[in-house]
Amino acid sequence: MLVKTYGSTLFGIEATTITVEVNINKGVGYFLVGLPDNAVKESSHRIGAALNNTGYKIPKKKITINMAPADLRKEGSAYDLTIAMGILAASEQVRGEEIDQYLIMGELSLDGNVNPIRGVLPIAIQARKEGFKGFILPKENAKEAAIVNDLEVYGVENISEVIAFFDKGQKIEPTVIDTRKEFYQNLADFPFDFADVKGQENVKRAMEVAAAGGHNILLIGPPGSGKTMLAKRIPSILPSLSLQEALETTKIHSVAGKLGKTTSLLTVRPFASPHHTISDVALVGGGSYPQPGEISLAHNGVLFLDELPEFQRSVLEVMRQPLEDREVTISRAKFTVTYPASFMLVASMNPSPSGFFPDDPQNTSSQAEMQRYMNKISGPLLDRIDLHIEVTPVAFEELSADRNGEKSVDLRERVEKARTIQTERYAELDHVHYNAQMGPTELDNFCELDQKSKDLIRRAMDKLNLSARAYDRILRVSRTIADLDKSENISSNHLAEAIQYRSLDRGDWMG
Repeated sequence: MLVKTYGSTLFGIEATTITVEVNINKGVGYFLVGLPDNAVKESSHRIGAALNNTGYKIPKKKITINMAPADLRKEGSAYDLTIAMGILAASEQVRGEEIDQYLIMGELSLDGNVNPIRGVLPIAIQARKEGFKGFILPKENAKEAAIVNDLEVYGVENISEVIAFFDKGQKIEPTVIDTRKEFYQNLADFPFDFADVKGQENVKRAMEVAAAGGHNILLIGPPGSGKTMLAKRIPSILPSLSLQEALETTKIHSVAGKLGKTTSLLTVRPFASPHHTISDVALVGGGSYPQPGEISLAHNGVLFLDELPEFQRSVLEVMRQPLEDREVTISRAKFTVTYPASFMLVASMNPSPSGFFPDDPQNTSSQAEMQRYMNKISGPLLDRIDLHIEVTPVAFEELSADRNGEKSVDLRERVEKARTIQTERYAELDHVHYNAQMGPTELDNFCELDQKSKDLIRRAMDKLNLSARAYDRILRVSRTIADLDKSENISSNHLAEAIQYRSLDRGDWMG
């Protein structure tokens, strides 16, 4: 007897439905075809034990299982439940009249329990798109899948529940979630606040500008000046995630298996902070069976690279294309996958190998050593960072002052107002939502300069020997400063402030 059950495989952050055809004939043997990996091939042992321990069995006949389409690699143990139900229906141990109306997935334990899987959200989205009546999956994943409306989601703890559902009509209570209610209820407070930061007003202003326009920022300062402390507070002033952004971000974390057991929807912008020993594959994603890297896990959030020159140069260079295109494409011989990577890069570094500025008495690095240290970061990468900010140690008087700094909530209010202006400006554009995403056409249309501003930027270009990309970055930052100032036009004051945020181009502290 031939029975079809349905599962799903992940391709990038999208899901593709897999048809599991189970045919049982006279003879003896167990044949699994359709490009399964070792984990899928080993499913027969898990399925056999699980069925025996729940009062069922794999029939001693010729069992042929085909996983179509056969040209897609199937990996992992998530097909255990799909295959097991197909075998039970094909051997007529379970009624299978409605089994093809459901997407069924889950890893089986030897006692028949169903263990959680990854990538549930994109799988549920695809199941709804293809018109499945419901999605049967591990109970621990049910809340995540239930984010998708118009799809019955049934969370189960044991295969016996699935058998009873199809064979005896035993009801399983569907998991129901109000997505919007879940989204607004879970908007969390941030653990770090700019009110805790004493002094550093110029740095906080630069971070406000960076957050308002989604610009990349580099903090340069000696140890103990507060670079990491400031960076950790950036998420607290970024605009709140929209529901669409939350779903998109959750999808990536679901594919990577990074969602917690109790998390159904990410409502706070992610903050990724990889160690400087990270490999290029771990950063951008990839592997034999590609997985999202740290830059994709930071999508719609912040990627913080502490001690930037300590990262391998090859690791930093692979970020150049994602920083420009806001996505990363991983190519293999038989397929190509693309992961979103629209993140705000926040990086920090010391000004020299000794950790201090050249004019600091504690500096022991020579000019040549400092230059070699700076050369660890390529010019093209620095060009892609909009703001280069010097962070100097806070004076004792400011540290001991009773007055706290401005609260993050106040900074975020101004940032969100600036973002609202940008959203309205780019309302008719699909690929641009905030200033950092502007391309040459948008720069021409929205960053028109008066004669005084043109003269200023011309002098800066000549004096600082700026690249064309650095010129574009200055214009984008100027547009953001004007938005914070609620100004329709970019003035010379906005442009001058943007130029001041290019410390490495100015070379003030390199001597």
